[in-house]
Amino acid sequence: MRAAVLTSYGTPPAYSEHPDPVARSEHDMVVDVLAAGLHHLTRAKADGSHYSATGVFPLVPGVDGVVRDPQGRLRYAVLDDTNLGTFAERTVIDARRSIVLPDDADPVRIAAAMNPGMSSWVALRRRITFREGQRVLILGATGSAGRMAVQIAKRFGAAEVFAVGRDAERLKTLTELGAHQALTFDEIAAAADVDVVLDFVWGAPAAGAMLPILTARADRSAPLTWVQIGSIAGDPAPIPSAALRAARLQIVGSGIGSVSPRDFIAELPELVAAVTDNALDVQARAVPLARIGQAWNEPASERLVFVP
Repeated sequence: MRAAVLTSYGTPPAYSEHPDPVARSEHDMVVDVLAAGLHHLTRAKADGSHYSATGVFPLVPGVDGVVRDPQGRLRYAVLDDTNLGTFAERTVIDARRSIVLPDDADPVRIAAAMNPGMSSWVALRRRITFREGQRVLILGATGSAGRMAVQIAKRFGAAEVFAVGRDAERLKTLTELGAHQALTFDEIAAAADVDVVLDFVWGAPAAGAMLPILTARADRSAPLTWVQIGSIAGDPAPIPSAALRAARLQIVGSGIGSVSPRDFIAELPELVAAVTDNALDVQARAVPLARIGQAWNEPASERLVFVP
């Protein structure tokens, strides 16, 4: 079969021949891949910067995707740590880590939406006790995951959602998706009295945003839960000690390991329903898998989805 194959860190995958997948356990299922998204997690695992990267090559990237099973049914599948991902004509899934999709589901739309959507969906459902009427700040709201977080927070009953980012043009579009206010990092103190921060940025920008938020709060003893989801600005964050002492700040993480696979899978059907019902705005662009070498490092405002 043909697949996108990495032989080392630091270079894009090459579209080449790869051995056919083989089912090795009772829950394994060899499937045809229809669509697989190029997510931040996929890139990070492929370049070795994610904590779950194994460093074992050759590696076929791809952490999830829409597949067709041997019975002809569409499934959305999440892969465990494996060297045979979804950027291939076929792969092996654990059937327990997949759900059957409606026959009319759009594979490209599902593949684009599920990973970035699940990041905020699971954070609000499984990592904290989120209550209707709370106020939410999205740090890094102009990316795919951030845009979906704005919509998901509103869907879960947030009274106000503040979208924070650096791309001024993309920020302007977020009020149409439900953001109460779109802010730059320099304006972040205007959102000081939120209850929850969903942080897709981390690094120095997140650390630099903490004190302006905390010191501007009307009541510093009011709880603020900071959920660390992504780290596009870097894994280390120089958090000032005053941020932890001068206000009632709680920092938690949401991701692989802090949320069990069972909890992730349990949330998938409702998110799939929201995507297939067009309740969430999804920006996706289908790209032939054969073009992965050229597309891997292309800047894109939409979520790239590779189709064999």
